[in-house]
Amino acid sequence: MLPCLEFDRIGAHMAKATIEKQPNGTIKFTIALPFAEESKVRDQVLAEHAKEVNVPGFRKGKAPEQMAAQRLNPEHIREDVLKKILPQAYMEAVQENKVRPIMNPKINVEKIDEGEDWIFTAETCEMPEVDPGKYKEHVQKVTAKSKIAVPGKEQEKPNLDQVVKAVTEGAKVEIPQLLIDQETDRLLAQLLDDVKRLGLNLEQYLGSTKRTSEDLRQEYATRATEDIKLEFVLQKIAEDAKIVVEEIEIEEAIQKAKSPAEKQNLEANRYVLAGILRQQKTLAFLKNL
Repeated sequence: MLPCLEFDRIGAHMAKATIEKQPNGTIKFTIALPFAEESKVRDQVLAEHAKEVNVPGFRKGKAPEQMAAQRLNPEHIREDVLKKILPQAYMEAVQENKVRPIMNPKINVEKIDEGEDWIFTAETCEMPEVDPGKYKEHVQKVTAKSKIAVPGKEQEKPNLDQVVKAVTEGAKVEIPQLLIDQETDRLLAQLLDDVKRLGLNLEQYLGSTKRTSEDLRQEYATRATEDIKLEFVLQKIAEDAKIVVEEIEIEEAIQKAKSPAEKQNLEANRYVLAGILRQQKTLAFLKNL
C-alpha cells in the first residue's frame, strides 16, 4: 500500500499548506498555490506544446510561441499544468509536515480561477495505531491440539483460518475510511472484470445473485476491512517478533517463477514480494506458537 509517487521537479514552490489529522491516521492537506508560481509552470507547458503545433507558413515547432499558443486548447493546457504542479506541491507538503502516507492521495481541486491562487485538498492516511492484543494466548488455544501426540494417530495441524481469526479477534485498529474505500473499489473492479469474462454485465450478475449494488458494495467493504485489519496486525506482529525477509529469500522466490513474464514482474516489484514473504513467515510463526 505504500505509494511511490513520481513528479517533475519544476522549481521550488511557495505553496502554503495546512494539515488536519484524525486519530485513525487520516490526513487532509489544504494547499494554496500562488498565482505567480502557476504562471511560471503555465509558461513552461505552453512552450513545450508550442513545439508540436503546426502553424501555416512555419515549419513545425518554429512558429512564434504566441501564435502557436493561440491554437492550443486552454483546457488541455490547464490539465497539464495541474499534472505538473499538484504532485510536487503535495509531496512538498508531505515532507514539510514529516508525514508518512501509506496510500496515494485523493485530490480535489477546490478553486482554479484565472488570475488567482489555486486551492486544492489532498486526503491520504498514515499507518494507524495497531494493538495486537494477547494474540499469542488466542493463537495457542487454536494450535494446542497440534501439540498433543496421540499414538497411532497423525497430529492435527492447526487450521490457518482459525489462526487468522484468533489473531484478528483480539486486535484493535481503527482503519481509515479512505483506505477501506480504496480497497473496496479495487475488489469491485476485480469482480467486474471476472463477470465480464463470463459474458455478463453487472446488472445480470446482481440479478442472478439476488443482490443490489448497495448490498454488493457493503459486502466488499466488510471484506476490505477484514483484509486490511489482518495486514496491519500481521505487520505489527512481524515488527514485534523481529521477523525479517533476507535478500536471498527474495531471490529464491524470483527464481521459482513459472514463466519469464512472471519473473520479470517479480523483479520489478521486489518491495511487494518482500511484503508477501514477510506475511507468509509471520503466519508460519503464528501456526507454530
